Amino acid sequence: MIIEEAKRVIRLEAEALYALAESVDSSFEKAVRMILASKGRVIVTGMGKSGLIGQKIASTMASTGTPSFFLHPGEALHGDLGMIIRGDVVIAISNSGETEEVIRILPIVKRIGAELVSMTGKPSSTLAKAGDIHLNVAIKEEACPLGLAPTASTTATLAMGDALAVALLVERGFKEEDFALFHPGGALGKKLLLSVSDMMHSGNSVPLVKADKLMREAIFEITSKKLGCTGVIDEEGTLLGVITDGDLRRALEKGTDFLDHPASELMVRNPKRILNSELAAKGLQKMEQYSITSLFVFEDESSNRPVGILHLHDLLKAGIA
Repeated sequence: MIIEEAKRVIRLEAEALYALAESVDSSFEKAVRMILASKGRVIVTGMGKSGLIGQKIASTMASTGTPSFFLHPGEALHGDLGMIIRGDVVIAISNSGETEEVIRILPIVKRIGAELVSMTGKPSSTLAKAGDIHLNVAIKEEACPLGLAPTASTTATLAMGDALAVALLVERGFKEEDFALFHPGGALGKKLLLSVSDMMHSGNSVPLVKADKLMREAIFEITSKKLGCTGVIDEEGTLLGVITDGDLRRALEKGTDFLDHPASELMVRNPKRILNSELAAKGLQKMEQYSITSLFVFEDESSNRPVGILHLHDLLKAGIA
């Protein structure tokens, strides 16, 4: 019985969304065009459950390139209407279209000079008629068996808000990089904002040994810098190759007595590289591709003198993965 009830609710709300999709008309496009042409912000308002949905809509718009915030209509009646200025677009939400607190702020919104998009389930309601544009979110029935608790109606309203936010995102040409700017603390932000130069070891922290130095010194460099490898350079600082912990183990397995040999004999030539201007996430991708744990960093493609080294552990600690 419990599972069947859950399925009934989900099916009913899914049907409501399908019907909503079929009912979207030119008013939706007009609302998007109005917001795009606006010189101000989008202010979303609504009471109760509509208000909670409105908060989510405002948050989604703000994070996808449309400056937006939620204004509680009750607080608006006691001074917060000052948050609205000429040029703003107000999205007022009420399923009945007759919510008292919302209706009471409409004359002031008009007087200020803001434009109004009404979002209701009743096209003949006061709020619907007051809007410069009306978005109809009417449903056939609520999922609540009593027909009282907002369920399918709030789902439909939320979907309409998401549709607006995404349509605006597409029209603005909003990209992943733009999204990351508003989410610097999230995983996506780290992947799209942190560059190799932000994450690399530089200066004396870069393990480097000259090609004519003995392997004893190379091992000391690998150990002291704690990055599991060392670059091998010539007198001009040009990177010739790399020696890793793995190279040392393989040499030991062969029984090679290499401690008194020059580093150039054991190094692997043409090590993988990356530019300091590239995204750190690209460095991780390259490490995974070649099954390595570090990349030497250069300022440009023509340069052969490393300016740093990027290590897998630092990327993982920063949450790049």
